[in-house]
Amino acid sequence: MVKYLIIRFSSIGDIVLTTPVIRGLKQQVEGAEVHYLTKPQFSGILNENPYVDKLLTLKENINETIEEIIAEDYDYIIDLHNNLRTSIIKRKTGIIAFAFDKLNFKKWLLVNLKINKMPDVHIVDRYLDSVSVFDVNDDGQGLDYFIPEKDEVNPEEMHAAFKGKFMVVVVGANHNTKQIPVEKIVSIANQSGVPVCLIGGKDVEKQAAEIEKHLKVPFLNTVGKISLHNSASLIKQCDIVLTPDTGMMHIAAAFKKTILSVWGNTVPELGMYPYQAHKNSKVFEVKNLRCRPCSKIGYEKCPKGHFKCMNEIDNVQVVKYIETIINE
Repeated sequence: MVKYLIIRFSSIGDIVLTTPVIRGLKQQVEGAEVHYLTKPQFSGILNENPYVDKLLTLKENINETIEEIIAEDYDYIIDLHNNLRTSIIKRKTGIIAFAFDKLNFKKWLLVNLKINKMPDVHIVDRYLDSVSVFDVNDDGQGLDYFIPEKDEVNPEEMHAAFKGKFMVVVVGANHNTKQIPVEKIVSIANQSGVPVCLIGGKDVEKQAAEIEKHLKVPFLNTVGKISLHNSASLIKQCDIVLTPDTGMMHIAAAFKKTILSVWGNTVPELGMYPYQAHKNSKVFEVKNLRCRPCSKIGYEKCPKGHFKCMNEIDNVQVVKYIETIINE
Protein backbone atom coordinates (compact mmCIF):
# COMPACT_ATOMS: atom_id res chain seq x y z
CA MET A 1 0.00 0.00 0.00
CA VAL A 2 1.15 3.54 -0.82
CA LYS A 3 -0.33 6.25 1.37
CA TYR A 4 -0.72 9.79 0.01
CA LEU A 5 -1.80 13.06 1.60
CA ILE A 6 -2.99 15.71 -0.85
CA ILE A 7 -3.04 19.24 0.52
CA ARG A 8 -5.22 22.04 -0.82
CA PHE A 9 -6.69 24.33 1.82
CA SER A 10 -9.05 26.40 -0.34
CA SER A 11 -11.21 27.38 -2.12
CA ILE A 12 -14.21 25.87 -3.95
CA GLY A 13 -12.88 26.08 -7.48
CA ASP A 14 -9.29 25.30 -6.58
CA ILE A 15 -10.33 22.14 -4.75
CA VAL A 16 -12.51 20.98 -7.64
CA LEU A 17 -9.52 21.53 -9.93
CA THR A 18 -7.49 19.03 -7.89
CA THR A 19 -9.94 16.17 -8.44
CA PRO A 20 -8.14 14.66 -11.47
CA VAL A 21 -5.08 14.20 -9.20
CA ILE A 22 -7.19 12.47 -6.55
CA ARG A 23 -8.74 10.14 -9.10
CA GLY A 24 -5.45 9.55 -10.88
CA LEU A 25 -3.61 8.47 -7.75
CA LYS A 26 -6.46 6.23 -6.62
CA GLN A 27 -7.03 4.54 -9.97
CA GLN A 28 -3.55 4.46 -11.48
CA VAL A 29 -1.31 3.66 -8.48
CA GLU A 30 -1.75 0.10 -7.29
CA GLY A 31 -2.80 -0.07 -3.64
CA ALA A 32 -3.00 3.71 -3.26
CA GLU A 33 -4.69 5.12 -0.17
CA VAL A 34 -5.53 8.78 -0.74
CA HIS A 35 -6.17 11.24 2.08
CA TYR A 36 -6.91 14.95 1.63
CA LEU A 37 -6.25 17.93 3.92
CA THR A 38 -8.34 21.08 3.53
CA LYS A 39 -10.01 23.78 5.62
CA PRO A 40 -13.14 22.67 7.52
CA GLN A 41 -15.47 24.95 5.54
CA PHE A 42 -14.47 23.26 2.28
CA SER A 43 -14.52 19.62 3.39
CA GLY A 44 -18.09 19.13 2.13
CA ILE A 45 -16.85 19.45 -1.44
CA LEU A 46 -15.04 16.13 -1.07
CA ASN A 47 -17.25 14.24 1.40
CA GLU A 48 -18.87 12.21 -1.37
CA ASN A 49 -15.76 11.74 -3.49
CA PRO A 50 -15.25 7.95 -3.75
CA TYR A 51 -11.55 8.37 -4.49
CA VAL A 52 -10.84 10.05 -1.12
CA ASP A 53 -10.25 7.48 1.61
CA LYS A 54 -10.06 9.99 4.45
CA LEU A 55 -10.58 13.74 4.88
CA LEU A 56 -8.46 15.75 7.30
CA THR A 57 -9.30 19.32 8.22
CA LEU A 58 -6.86 22.05 9.12
CA LYS A 59 -6.84 22.89 12.83
CA GLU A 60 -6.48 26.40 14.25
CA ASN A 61 -3.25 25.26 15.83
CA ILE A 62 -1.14 23.97 12.96
CA ASN A 63 0.87 21.80 15.34
CA GLU A 64 -2.25 19.71 15.98
CA THR A 65 -2.56 19.12 12.25
CA ILE A 66 1.12 18.22 12.05
CA GLU A 67 0.71 15.67 14.87
CA GLU A 68 -2.26 14.13 13.04
CA ILE A 69 -0.27 13.88 9.82
CA ILE A 70 2.69 12.24 11.57
CA ALA A 71 0.37 9.72 13.24
CA GLU A 72 -1.03 8.69 9.84
CA ASP A 73 2.45 7.66 8.63
CA TYR A 74 2.12 8.89 5.04
CA ASP A 75 4.56 7.84 2.35
CA TYR A 76 4.16 11.03 0.35
CA ILE A 77 2.65 14.51 0.53
CA ILE A 78 1.26 16.02 -2.66
CA ASP A 79 1.25 19.77 -2.03
CA LEU A 80 -1.20 21.47 -4.36
CA HIS A 81 -1.37 24.68 -2.33
CA ASN A 82 2.34 25.38 -1.91
CA ASN A 83 2.30 28.23 0.60
CA LEU A 84 3.95 29.05 3.93
CA ARG A 85 1.74 26.71 5.97
CA THR A 86 2.27 23.76 3.67
CA SER A 87 6.02 24.46 3.81
CA ILE A 88 5.88 24.30 7.61
CA ILE A 89 3.91 21.04 7.44
CA LYS A 90 6.40 19.47 5.06
CA ARG A 91 9.41 20.62 7.06
CA LYS A 92 8.07 19.50 10.44
CA THR A 93 6.76 16.12 9.26
CA GLY A 94 9.80 15.29 7.17
CA ILE A 95 7.62 13.39 4.68
CA ILE A 96 8.76 13.17 1.06
CA ALA A 97 6.74 15.80 -0.78
CA PHE A 98 5.93 16.85 -4.31
CA ALA A 99 4.51 20.28 -5.11
CA PHE A 100 3.22 22.08 -8.17
CA ASP A 101 4.89 25.22 -9.51
CA LYS A 102 2.69 28.25 -8.81
CA LEU A 103 4.58 30.29 -11.44
CA ASN A 104 4.28 33.37 -9.22
CA PHE A 105 6.97 35.36 -11.01
CA LYS A 106 5.41 34.75 -14.41
CA LYS A 107 2.02 35.75 -13.00
CA TRP A 108 3.63 38.91 -11.63
CA LEU A 109 5.05 39.73 -15.05
CA LEU A 110 1.64 39.30 -16.67
CA VAL A 111 -0.27 41.32 -14.06
CA ASN A 112 2.22 44.13 -13.49
CA LEU A 113 4.13 44.46 -16.77
CA LYS A 114 1.65 42.80 -19.14
CA ILE A 115 4.42 40.46 -20.30
CA ASN A 116 2.96 37.03 -20.87
CA LYS A 117 5.45 34.28 -20.11
CA MET A 118 2.78 31.92 -18.80
CA PRO A 119 2.85 28.48 -20.43
CA ASP A 120 -0.20 27.49 -22.44
CA VAL A 121 -0.94 24.83 -19.83
CA HIS A 122 -4.01 24.57 -17.62
CA ILE A 123 -3.41 24.54 -13.85
CA VAL A 124 -4.94 21.03 -13.73
CA ASP A 125 -2.17 19.77 -15.98
CA ARG A 126 0.37 21.45 -13.70
CA TYR A 127 -1.24 19.69 -10.75
CA LEU A 128 -0.97 16.40 -12.64
CA ASP A 129 2.69 17.07 -13.37
CA SER A 130 3.34 16.97 -9.62
CA VAL A 131 2.34 13.27 -9.54
CA SER A 132 3.81 12.22 -12.89
CA VAL A 133 6.68 10.58 -10.98
CA PHE A 134 4.12 7.94 -9.94
CA ASP A 135 3.20 7.34 -13.60
CA VAL A 136 -0.13 9.12 -13.11
CA ASN A 137 -1.40 10.52 -16.40
CA ASP A 138 -4.38 12.57 -17.52
CA ASP A 139 -7.21 10.06 -18.05
CA GLY A 140 -9.25 12.54 -20.09
CA GLN A 141 -12.20 12.37 -17.70
CA GLY A 142 -11.95 15.98 -16.56
CA LEU A 143 -13.07 17.25 -13.16
CA ASP A 144 -15.21 15.50 -10.54
CA TYR A 145 -18.03 16.81 -8.39
CA PHE A 146 -20.20 14.40 -6.44
CA ILE A 147 -23.59 15.50 -5.09
CA PRO A 148 -25.17 13.60 -2.17
CA GLU A 149 -28.51 12.11 -3.24
CA LYS A 150 -30.34 14.06 -0.51
CA ASP A 151 -29.06 17.33 -2.00
CA GLU A 152 -30.32 16.78 -5.52
CA VAL A 153 -33.09 19.23 -6.43
CA ASN A 154 -35.83 19.25 -9.06
CA PRO A 155 -36.08 22.68 -10.72
CA GLU A 156 -39.44 21.81 -12.29
CA GLU A 157 -40.90 21.44 -8.80
CA MET A 158 -39.60 24.90 -7.97
CA HIS A 159 -41.06 26.55 -11.08
CA ALA A 160 -43.09 25.02 -13.92
CA ALA A 161 -41.11 26.99 -16.54
CA PHE A 162 -38.03 24.97 -15.66
CA LYS A 163 -39.42 21.77 -17.17
CA GLY A 164 -37.67 22.72 -20.40
CA LYS A 165 -34.38 24.38 -21.21
CA PHE A 166 -33.01 26.92 -18.78
CA MET A 167 -29.89 28.90 -17.97
CA VAL A 168 -28.05 29.14 -14.65
CA VAL A 169 -26.54 32.55 -13.93
CA VAL A 170 -23.85 32.80 -11.27
CA VAL A 171 -24.25 35.97 -9.25
CA GLY A 172 -21.13 37.22 -7.54
CA ALA A 173 -17.54 36.05 -7.16
CA ASN A 174 -14.92 36.30 -4.44
CA HIS A 175 -13.93 39.77 -5.61
CA ASN A 176 -16.09 42.53 -7.08
CA THR A 177 -13.87 43.03 -10.12
CA LYS A 178 -14.63 39.44 -11.14
CA GLN A 179 -18.40 39.85 -10.80
CA ILE A 180 -20.71 40.35 -13.76
CA PRO A 181 -22.47 43.71 -13.20
CA VAL A 182 -26.14 43.52 -12.24
CA GLU A 183 -27.21 45.58 -15.26
CA LYS A 184 -25.36 43.25 -17.62
CA ILE A 185 -26.98 40.14 -16.15
CA VAL A 186 -30.44 41.72 -16.43
CA SER A 187 -29.86 42.81 -20.04
CA ILE A 188 -28.50 39.43 -21.17
CA ALA A 189 -31.20 37.46 -19.36
CA ASN A 190 -34.12 39.53 -20.66
CA GLN A 191 -32.85 39.61 -24.25
CA SER A 192 -32.22 35.87 -24.26
CA GLY A 193 -35.80 35.05 -23.32
CA VAL A 194 -34.61 31.90 -21.54
CA PRO A 195 -35.79 30.94 -18.03
CA VAL A 196 -33.04 31.93 -15.61
CA CYS A 197 -31.92 30.41 -12.32
CA LEU A 198 -29.79 32.70 -10.16
CA ILE A 199 -27.29 31.00 -7.86
CA GLY A 200 -24.81 32.41 -5.38
CA GLY A 201 -24.00 32.89 -1.72
CA LYS A 202 -25.53 35.04 0.99
CA ASP A 203 -22.93 37.74 0.35
CA VAL A 204 -24.62 38.66 -2.96
CA GLU A 205 -28.27 38.50 -1.89
CA LYS A 206 -28.68 42.26 -2.50
CA GLN A 207 -27.38 41.98 -6.06
CA ALA A 208 -29.70 39.03 -6.71
CA ALA A 209 -32.69 40.94 -5.34
CA GLU A 210 -31.89 43.85 -7.66
CA ILE A 211 -31.63 41.49 -10.64
CA GLU A 212 -34.93 39.85 -9.68
CA LYS A 213 -36.74 43.20 -9.71
CA HIS A 214 -35.89 43.77 -13.37
CA LEU A 215 -36.19 40.29 -14.86
CA LYS A 216 -38.86 39.82 -17.54
CA VAL A 217 -38.25 36.11 -18.05
CA PRO A 218 -39.31 33.21 -15.79
CA PHE A 219 -36.76 32.95 -12.99
CA LEU A 220 -35.69 31.21 -9.81
CA ASN A 221 -33.74 33.27 -7.31
CA THR A 222 -31.92 30.73 -5.12
CA VAL A 223 -29.13 33.09 -4.05
CA GLY A 224 -28.35 32.65 -0.37
CA LYS A 225 -31.24 30.20 0.03
CA ILE A 226 -29.77 26.84 -0.93
CA SER A 227 -26.58 24.88 -0.32
CA LEU A 228 -23.54 24.54 -2.56
CA HIS A 229 -24.61 20.99 -3.44
CA ASN A 230 -28.13 22.21 -4.31
CA SER A 231 -26.62 24.83 -6.61
CA ALA A 232 -24.41 22.17 -8.19
CA SER A 233 -27.53 20.08 -8.80
CA LEU A 234 -29.15 22.98 -10.68
CA ILE A 235 -26.00 23.41 -12.75
CA LYS A 236 -25.99 19.71 -13.53
CA GLN A 237 -29.50 19.94 -15.00
CA CYS A 238 -29.30 23.23 -16.90
CA ASP A 239 -28.43 23.85 -20.55
CA ILE A 240 -26.18 26.89 -20.22
CA VAL A 241 -24.16 28.39 -17.39
CA LEU A 242 -23.41 32.12 -17.52
CA THR A 243 -20.64 32.76 -15.02
CA PRO A 244 -17.70 34.94 -14.11
CA ASP A 245 -14.31 33.44 -13.24
CA THR A 246 -15.41 31.68 -10.06
CA GLY A 247 -15.67 28.30 -8.35
CA MET A 248 -19.09 27.58 -9.82
CA MET A 249 -17.52 27.80 -13.28
CA HIS A 250 -15.32 24.82 -12.38
CA ILE A 251 -18.26 22.87 -10.98
CA ALA A 252 -20.02 23.49 -14.30
CA ALA A 253 -16.95 22.15 -16.10
CA ALA A 254 -17.11 19.00 -13.97
CA PHE A 255 -20.59 18.37 -15.39
CA LYS A 256 -19.42 19.12 -18.96
CA LYS A 257 -21.90 21.98 -19.28
CA THR A 258 -21.88 24.66 -21.96
CA ILE A 259 -20.18 27.49 -20.08
CA LEU A 260 -20.29 31.12 -21.14
CA SER A 261 -17.51 32.52 -18.97
CA VAL A 262 -17.37 36.30 -18.65
CA TRP A 263 -13.94 37.60 -17.64
CA GLY A 264 -13.27 40.88 -15.86
CA ASN A 265 -9.94 41.73 -14.26
CA THR A 266 -8.53 38.19 -14.57
CA VAL A 267 -7.60 36.45 -17.83
CA PRO A 268 -7.74 32.84 -19.07
CA GLU A 269 -3.99 33.00 -19.69
CA LEU A 270 -3.49 32.60 -15.95
CA GLY A 271 -4.44 28.96 -16.57
CA MET A 272 -7.79 28.58 -14.80
CA TYR A 273 -10.31 28.65 -17.64
CA PRO A 274 -13.02 25.92 -17.77
CA TYR A 275 -11.23 22.57 -17.92
CA GLN A 276 -12.46 20.06 -20.51
CA ALA A 277 -15.92 21.65 -20.49
CA HIS A 278 -18.51 21.13 -23.22
CA LYS A 279 -17.20 21.89 -26.70
CA ASN A 280 -19.72 24.72 -27.10
CA SER A 281 -18.31 26.63 -24.14
CA LYS A 282 -17.11 30.13 -24.94
CA VAL A 283 -15.00 32.82 -23.29
CA PHE A 284 -16.19 36.44 -23.38
CA GLU A 285 -13.60 39.11 -22.58
CA VAL A 286 -12.37 42.54 -23.64
CA LYS A 287 -9.14 41.86 -25.47
CA ASN A 288 -6.21 44.30 -25.61
CA LEU A 289 -7.36 46.39 -22.65
CA ARG A 290 -4.13 47.94 -21.38
CA CYS A 291 -5.01 47.67 -17.69
CA ARG A 292 -6.01 44.01 -17.86
CA PRO A 293 -5.21 41.83 -15.99
CA CYS A 294 -4.92 44.18 -13.04
CA SER A 295 -4.73 41.31 -10.53
CA LYS A 296 -4.43 37.52 -10.49
CA ILE A 297 -7.22 37.47 -7.89
CA GLY A 298 -9.29 40.66 -7.86
CA TYR A 299 -10.21 43.88 -6.08
CA GLU A 300 -13.21 45.34 -4.28
CA LYS A 301 -13.47 47.99 -7.00
CA CYS A 302 -11.83 48.77 -10.32
CA PRO A 303 -8.47 50.48 -9.67
CA LYS A 304 -9.06 52.72 -12.70
CA GLY A 305 -12.66 53.52 -11.81
CA HIS A 306 -14.16 52.59 -15.20
CA PHE A 307 -14.49 48.77 -15.00
CA LYS A 308 -14.15 48.55 -18.79
CA CYS A 309 -13.10 44.90 -18.58
CA MET A 310 -16.71 43.98 -17.72
CA ASN A 311 -18.72 46.97 -18.93
CA GLU A 312 -17.41 46.80 -22.50
CA ILE A 313 -18.28 43.14 -23.05
CA ASP A 314 -20.89 43.13 -25.82
CA ASN A 315 -24.21 41.93 -24.41
CA VAL A 316 -25.58 41.36 -27.90
CA GLN A 317 -22.83 38.89 -28.74
CA VAL A 318 -23.53 36.95 -25.56
CA VAL A 319 -27.27 36.87 -26.28
CA LYS A 320 -26.73 35.70 -29.85
CA TYR A 321 -24.55 32.88 -28.63
CA ILE A 322 -27.17 31.87 -26.05
CA GLU A 323 -29.80 31.78 -28.79
CA THR A 324 -27.55 29.58 -30.92
CA ILE A 325 -27.08 27.07 -28.11
CA ILE A 326 -30.72 27.00 -27.01
CA ASN A 327 -31.97 26.53 -30.59
CA GLU A 328 -29.64 23.62 -31.36
